[in-house]
Amino acid sequence: MTSEVMSKLKKDYVYHLMLKEKREDNRAFDEIRDISIETDIIGNAEGSAKVYWGDTQLIVGVKLQVGEPFPDTPDKGIIITSLELNPIASPDFEAGPPKEDAIEIARVVDRGIRESGAIDLNKLCITEGEEVWTVFIDVNVLNDDGNIMDAASIGAIAALMTTNIPAESEGYGEDMMMPVRDIPVGISLVDISGELMVDPTYNEESVCDTKITVVSNQDGSISAMQKSGTGSLTEEKVLQAANIARTRASEIREKYLSNI
Repeated sequence: MTSEVMSKLKKDYVYHLMLKEKREDNRAFDEIRDISIETDIIGNAEGSAKVYWGDTQLIVGVKLQVGEPFPDTPDKGIIITSLELNPIASPDFEAGPPKEDAIEIARVVDRGIRESGAIDLNKLCITEGEEVWTVFIDVNVLNDDGNIMDAASIGAIAALMTTNIPAESEGYGEDMMMPVRDIPVGISLVDISGELMVDPTYNEESVCDTKITVVSNQDGSISAMQKSGTGSLTEEKVLQAANIARTRASEIREKYLSNI
């Protein structure tokens, strides 16, 4: 059976469930899957987290290194985010340089952290114009059952919240915790034949017309938004997605991130 036929059968299956106001895992359209977060799981990292989001699993490690600041921000630290789609996570992933999907997810996670001001980058400055802390956020996907974006979003902030800056061992005074001052959370929704579904599974992502990710902060402001897919969204749908995303993000902070 060709991949085109399989794709059509899959889309028909998801679509007919949707007509009955159902999803393949029996969730409501605005309901997210169960989430579990473990922290401090990588011994040689300054911060780390493992996220179980439904059957999607990934690990985030944070490492720090002293380097030169960017010329236009001489008094601010640097954040660099990368994501690896391991072949063991899905038959769709191949070994080699990062593919477009991995780059897109890493950029959205990075932008959510940066634009929210989640990290006080001024406190990562050691000597203005000369030395700052560079924060490397590395995401490794272990299993893909959809919505890697949101799992990476909460994994990154959870890992940062547990990160210890090794100043003493590097000769820069006393160690300190990462200066986290906000908790951005990304929530993704897909549009399938005009219906929005939050936290898409692998099958839902593979047949959707459009996907939108909204990263919101503790005060409800939006720090990042990303649309992908060939379809379009009306202003009404975008506002609906943003409202759902804010609500679910607030619930995730309270339930899964408040005690880290």
